[in-house]
Amino acid sequence: MRDNYLLYLTFINRKLEKHFADQAPYIYCHKGCARCCQYGDYPFNHLEIQYILEGFSKLPEDKKRIILKNIEKTKQEKINFQGEQFTYQCPFLINNECSVYDYRGIICRSFGLISSRDDENSKIPFCAYEGLNYSNVLDPETNTISEEKFLALNIEQEPLAYKVRYKDLISDKFEEVFNLKFGEVKSLIDWFM
Repeated sequence: MRDNYLLYLTFINRKLEKHFADQAPYIYCHKGCARCCQYGDYPFNHLEIQYILEGFSKLPEDKKRIILKNIEKTKQEKINFQGEQFTYQCPFLINNECSVYDYRGIICRSFGLISSRDDENSKIPFCAYEGLNYSNVLDPETNTISEEKFLALNIEQEPLAYKVRYKDLISDKFEEVFNLKFGEVKSLIDWFM
């Protein structure tokens, strides 16, 4: 199953790298930014959690201790949480860098692009509202991409939405093609509860 998952990741990575390259004029992701890792509820399936734990097992002991401490802190915060949706910093984030970057989840790999939704609308990544991806073409009043801003940039490649929602990237189609089973999906922290 692991080999099939690695084939799947190779395919997904190529697809996502092409999308990010096509959208380069609108992408401001850079090492150390980590906004997407500081505030979320990260869905992970069974295969992903096994893979990230493989990456964890290869880390130096000092990083493992930091991550385990982060996990325990986040678990306690979740237990004490009283609101509607618990969001948290990824426990694998250390000094604004992913400690298991090569083993990161699918949601981590795809975040930052505009995603298409079933209702024909698009979801702009939240970082656009913070001056990052797509902020140069965002109309924050309408929560849409501004054609006026796009035209003013005089860029040939228009901002596009891609089918990169988590549920699209772990669909039955991929399970069939790559002969794998993603398994149960839970919030990353819930795998440690």
